[in-house]
Amino acid sequence: MYIFLLLKEFLQDIRTQKTRAFLTTMAISWGIIAVTLLMAFGKGLSYRVRLGLINARNQVITVYRGQTTIKYNGLPVGRRIYLRPEDAKIIAENIPQVAVAIPTLGRTVRLKVGSKIASTYMEGVYPEFEFLRRMFPGPGGRFLNEKDLEERRRVVFLGEEIARELFGSKNPIGHRVDIDGVPFNVVGIMPPKLQTSMNNGPDTRRAIIPFTTFRSIYGNIYVNSLIIKPVRPDRSTFVVKQIRSVLARKYQFDPHDEDAVYIWDVAEAEKIMGKIFGGINIFLALTGAMTLVIAGVGVANIMFVVAKERTREIGIKRAIGARRRDIIFQFIFESLVIAFIGGIIGLLISAAIIKIMWMLPAQSQTMQFLARPIFSIDVLLTSIGLLSLIGLLAGYFPARKAAQVNPVDALRYE
Repeated sequence: MYIFLLLKEFLQDIRTQKTRAFLTTMAISWGIIAVTLLMAFGKGLSYRVRLGLINARNQVITVYRGQTTIKYNGLPVGRRIYLRPEDAKIIAENIPQVAVAIPTLGRTVRLKVGSKIASTYMEGVYPEFEFLRRMFPGPGGRFLNEKDLEERRRVVFLGEEIARELFGSKNPIGHRVDIDGVPFNVVGIMPPKLQTSMNNGPDTRRAIIPFTTFRSIYGNIYVNSLIIKPVRPDRSTFVVKQIRSVLARKYQFDPHDEDAVYIWDVAEAEKIMGKIFGGINIFLALTGAMTLVIAGVGVANIMFVVAKERTREIGIKRAIGARRRDIIFQFIFESLVIAFIGGIIGLLISAAIIKIMWMLPAQSQTMQFLARPIFSIDVLLTSIGLLSLIGLLAGYFPARKAAQVNPVDALRYE
């Protein structure tokens, strides 16, 4: 009942000061729009960057050959460490925390279909590569399988961009493509995907053939890299140390020599990226909060004016028994109502803008990064928290001043 009485008094004051109430509410709305959109765009950008990193390498550890920089057991520095196919099996057998370990081969090749010629980077891989690099086939096609590997089949899986360059609008699946003069049958096409980390170009321009086929054609003794998937991504740092230790024993180099084999840990890169974007999101939230603080100052000024105009009313209430805390609560209540009305309007406008942004076509990668804001629970809770704080502070100080007015002096006030 008491709340309804306060609400009635608030509405009566709004009717007498429509312009002032409107401008104050719009200031709060604009502040919430600034906070919400800045945080939503920051959240969307960080999510898309992380997704692009995972699309390039799905929380894996990649090992490349290197060169020793530390003397070990009388061996000189500067020795080249070349990786072999069997190293993947050795790592999988000696490190229980490893779920998958496969070798990969790669080189730049020339592809030809009729009179159309294109150059791209081709890799020889195992079937597990599909999930490790998230190279999932489009409708009607498939990735490489175990039979392709066992029988050294001349089959190829193409990225969407290189397939379109060679075949145009025609469906390439089941058709022939010559790779360095050797005929291959196209078994699958990878649709476009968001990718932020590159490895000799984007996956949309990749040509993928069975590891055994690649080796039989080009005769590679050494591999380009080893791709390793830990059982638990949060243990990747430990797994990296174990990998370096296992390879150090085989190739006789100091296990602390990080240049002997270069190891890239995607999980660690994700952590670093998370910290960077966490800082960016905090900065964006603070930038938007400054706009909301300015709006809060406006609300406080309005409440000071209201307190002055209602001095006689406050005196009457005090004279008939109203306590100071009742006066303080009344002003804080009115301030919070203004803040939340403006906040709700701002949140609805922000949600509408975000929905419109998602409806726009994102044909370029730039649009995919910048035009996909995310209205998450974090954004909502931050907005509500800031609204509550601004409303509370904007009402408290005018309320405290109003509550300190002497009832006798207030009744004399004109």
